[in-house]
Amino acid sequence: MDKLAPGSITDVEGIEVGHATNLSALTGCTVVLCRKGAIAGGAVRGLAPGTRETDLLRPGTRVEMAHAILLTGGSAFGLAAADGVMRYLEERGIGFDTGVARVPIVPGAVLFDLGLGDPTVRPDASMGYAACQAASAGEQRQGNIGAGTGATVGKLMGMARAMKAGLGTASVRAGRLIVGAIVAVNAFGDVVDPSSRQVLLHHTINEQQNLSNGQIIAGTRNAGNDGFLNTALALRSAVVRSALALKNTVIGVVATNARLDVAQVNEVAAAAHDGLARVVRPAHTLFDGDTLFALATGKVRAHQVLVSDMAAEAVALAILNGVWSAEDAGDLPAARSFSPHP
Repeated sequence: MDKLAPGSITDVEGIEVGHATNLSALTGCTVVLCRKGAIAGGAVRGLAPGTRETDLLRPGTRVEMAHAILLTGGSAFGLAAADGVMRYLEERGIGFDTGVARVPIVPGAVLFDLGLGDPTVRPDASMGYAACQAASAGEQRQGNIGAGTGATVGKLMGMARAMKAGLGTASVRAGRLIVGAIVAVNAFGDVVDPSSRQVLLHHTINEQQNLSNGQIIAGTRNAGNDGFLNTALALRSAVVRSALALKNTVIGVVATNARLDVAQVNEVAAAAHDGLARVVRPAHTLFDGDTLFALATGKVRAHQVLVSDMAAEAVALAILNGVWSAEDAGDLPAARSFSPHP
């Protein structure tokens, strides 16, 4: 679509992406491979996360590099897919050398997609392995694929009024410096396009302030299915609060060819959440497990402040791409097919 931002996380040399997708069960997983290893960091901002190896990413730990990042559906069950990723890497002699074995370092995060499709089918070790087998530096597909297969947004009023989202990727450049992102968009809140503006007639001052920050492109549909409820405003009403549930999470990876240490990479991961908050409203809630990882391959000298700013932009663009590239599934409309009335 012409609304998609250009680029991919695979624009960063040394980064490969692979997917395993089950379109009938509406779940899947995505692996970001860095076979030579990359300095890794991570930041968890949501309060309902499902993760593995995130403690290892903190500054001061012994192992600073990761060899892959797993993004997966299936809620906590989906973490089993990491076993397949580890097996794939071990077979190829990739991992942290312990003296007796090479142990691949594979942090990961899950999203909750059990409410769409078949909840008894979840990504497992075989899917993780298959995603690695499919990985390439040329992979740029988006939408209903990999970890985005069962992704949805706008769940304030439950799945019946939610919308289909998906997996998105994008990259930004500054000379030789490249920062790319890949994100599975499974948010509790709405996704907005900050570059858009809505007509503000017949709205209250609070509504005008909210709408002026960008148009909702996917989110909780209103009762008439001809527009959006606006989750951020609806939360102020006690009527809707009983519908809240821990069934959401935006997860993703930022990669750069910058030369950064582990503390700086963790700062990049934290700053990348600024991009999430620009386009998901509300973000980082009690009902989300928002988790973003960062990888630095160390090829280009760059200031961490610049890399952080570019990471936030890349994440925002990837999220928008994940929404615009999604297709209808599980009886839910996607942004490309939903035409809200003004």
